Amino acid sequence: MDPTHDPIDYGQGIYAVDACYLRPGLAAVHLIVQDGRVAVVDTGTRHSLPMVLQALQGLGLGVEAVDYVLLTHVHLDHAGGAGALIKLCPNARLVVHPRGAPHMIDPSRLVAGSIAVYGEVRFRELYGEIVPVAAERVVQAPDGFELDLNGRRLVFLDTPGHARHHLCIHDLGSGGVFTGDTFGLSYRVFDVDGRPFIFPTTTPVQFEPEAAHASIDRILSLKPQAAYLTHFGRVDDLPGLAADLHELLDEFVAIAEAAPQDTLHRQAAIIAGLETLLTERLRRHGCTLSETEMRRFLAHDVELNAQGLVVWLDRRQRLA
Repeated sequence: MDPTHDPIDYGQGIYAVDACYLRPGLAAVHLIVQDGRVAVVDTGTRHSLPMVLQALQGLGLGVEAVDYVLLTHVHLDHAGGAGALIKLCPNARLVVHPRGAPHMIDPSRLVAGSIAVYGEVRFRELYGEIVPVAAERVVQAPDGFELDLNGRRLVFLDTPGHARHHLCIHDLGSGGVFTGDTFGLSYRVFDVDGRPFIFPTTTPVQFEPEAAHASIDRILSLKPQAAYLTHFGRVDDLPGLAADLHELLDEFVAIAEAAPQDTLHRQAAIIAGLETLLTERLRRHGCTLSETEMRRFLAHDVELNAQGLVVWLDRRQRLA
């Protein structure tokens, strides 16, 4: 096995595999292993599958050991490889929010929307082929739904704010929660003396600030031992991180509301505001990366967050 793709072992049967999406350390696929049976939490893209299969092999497990593929939501950096992985795993079922299930069975709208954003060539580079999942292999997980992974209870929570089809998974075996994008983004490159830096994600098209705040509080109410973020990996000290997320969500919204109303300048102003806010916060956190390096690692998320804030502003204005 390529040592650069060795999974991170968090103990208690939980592993993170780098999905190798855009850059190392940006997106993780998590494995929950219970006495030889496996649940895969988020899949990365079609291009991530070799790393997932390699990680399973390194743990002495084959594709027949996978009982479930669990999606926090159907954005393609989380779910783009789901259909292809299900095809490879003969015993696996796909578990997804009821609002997301139709898009896994027929991903044509997901594909069309992404091609409209990225163009055909870039879309294929990022995501490859999006394989549909047979309806009989899809399990819908409404709020409170429970699964048994070989004696390990997994409880599913409806957690909108980032997306209306977002769920989180409370693993009662470890006391941790797999949070997708609901509990923000935390890249290990920004860690200082083991302390993580965290910030929200407001990407298009269903960002809702009030719901995002409520979902963070709901996760915290479980008193989890840790959160396992798709972007990226395990974080602890959740009350402190939740406070940071609440504060930054409010500041993101304030930056968006203060931006010029004309569409020509609005997104650029939001990008500039988010960059300034996050680099200042990183300095306060003790990050010693150069300003150029910080902006490089933040650029992808800042662009998407600005787009999502613009969509939210437009939707709020239409509904006013």
